Order: sequence, then structure tokens, then C-alpha cells
Amino acid sequence: MATRTATLPASPLHAPARVGIILPSISLWWREIVRFYRQRSRVVGVIASPLLFWLVIGSGFGTSFRSSGAGGQHYLDYFFPGALIMIVLFTAIFTMMTVIEDRKEGFLLSVLVAPVSRSVIVLGKVLGGATLATLQGLIFLVFAPFLGIHFTLLSFLAIVAVIFLVAFSLTALGFIIAWPMDSTGGFHAVINLFLIPLWLLSGSLFPLSGASIWIRFLMRINPLTYGTDALRMLLYPAELAGTLPLGTNLIVLTVFAFVMFSFCFIVANRRTTKPAA
Repeated sequence: MATRTATLPASPLHAPARVGIILPSISLWWREIVRFYRQRSRVVGVIASPLLFWLVIGSGFGTSFRSSGAGGQHYLDYFFPGALIMIVLFTAIFTMMTVIEDRKEGFLLSVLVAPVSRSVIVLGKVLGGATLATLQGLIFLVFAPFLGIHFTLLSFLAIVAVIFLVAFSLTALGFIIAWPMDSTGGFHAVINLFLIPLWLLSGSLFPLSGASIWIRFLMRINPLTYGTDALRMLLYPAELAGTLPLGTNLIVLTVFAFVMFSFCFIVANRRTTKPAA
């Protein structure tokens, strides 16, 4: 007579329980926001540096920059979208430096050995940085009325969408750069060699139409150019038309954000984090 053996479920004491992605990601997202705003020097520096740059450079060029290529604007007006993009860039840089800091402090290692997917780190870090960069960019918009810029509800929502897409893309790019690095010095070196030129060639400082042919080519393939162009079009719909339709700019930004976010998952799952010495 055959005997039937019952298969008992594994004991929960021996099988680690895996939690979902949403709740841990929200926890990391909130940690990024609280951590950033507790460091008041970073908050002030992110706003003050581009603001000073905007005022000094904008006032320095003044009306001498007025030309057909810049729409005949005062340079303070022309440079305003570029300064906003700079704030988003600086915030993304500062927030993604926490990836390196968390590794040194051992926090990142504790998350990696926890029963959660590495996708949690990507979602929490990138969404947290993108939220912070968007908020910092929106704070800078308080200076818009001094330039005669007025918003409708629809235009304001469109501006928020553009800022968020730029913030999300730059934060994801910062995550890709920061993940394999062990020092903030190396991170800053890459930023100075890569991300700052990315901003310089985005149409923030000078228009695409007046640039040299090879500079114009680099600006055309630079995704930030489309973010700057979209912001300029939304901020100055009557005075200055963008070089491309708004829909085209949004499509390029969306594709750029998707590609960078996808690379974040690839990098996070292929790289192994070394514990701090």
C-alpha cells in the first residue's frame, strides 16, 4: 500500500519575507527630501549660486545681447530659463551625491542586504532627487513676475511638467554616474567634465541660431536643449518662439527620461557595492 507524504510549507522563520516595491521606495523618497532640507547650506547654495550667476551675467550683457537670434530680449530675460535649468542641475547633483555618502556610511549596504529589490533604491533615489529638483526650480519662478512673466493655469502646469522631466532625467543621469563611484571628488570631476558642458550647450547662455556649425550640431543632439527651448517657449510665448514645436520638445524629453531611468536599473543590478573600509 502506497503511503502519501504531506509536503509542509516552509517555515516563515527560514524563508525571508519580501516586501513590495512601493512602500520601501516611498520611504527612501521621503528620506531624500527630509535629508536635503535639513542641510540648509545646500538648499541656499542651490538657489543662491544660479541666482547670482543670473543677475551678474544677465546684467553684464544687458541690452548688448539684443539681436535677431535672441528675439531682441534683454539678457536677463533670455538667461532666465537657463538659470532655472542650472538650479535643477545643481539640485540633481547634490541629491545624487548621497548615493556615495550612503555607501560610506553603510546605509546603502543595509538596503542591499534587505529583502527588497534593488529597484527600490533606484525608484526612491531618483524620484526623491527629481522631486527636490522640481521644487527648487519652482521656487526660482517667484522671480518671473519681475520680468513681466505671467502664468495661466495651463501654462503653469506645462512648465511644471517640463521642469519635472528635466529634473527626472538629470537625476537619473546623476544616479548612473554616482552608483559605481567611491568618492565625491571623482563624482565632481565627472560633473565638471560632462554635466556642466551639457548645460552650457543647452541654449542657456547663447541661442542655437548664432552658434558655429559644430557647436550647433552638439546643441542639436543635447537633450537639455529641448528642455531649455520648451521652457523659453512657455515663459515667453509672445516675445520669443522656440526653435522646435513644444510637442517635439516634450517627446525628446520623455524619451531621454525613459532611457536614463532604464539605464539606472541596468547599472544598479549589474554593479556590486563594496562596503566602506
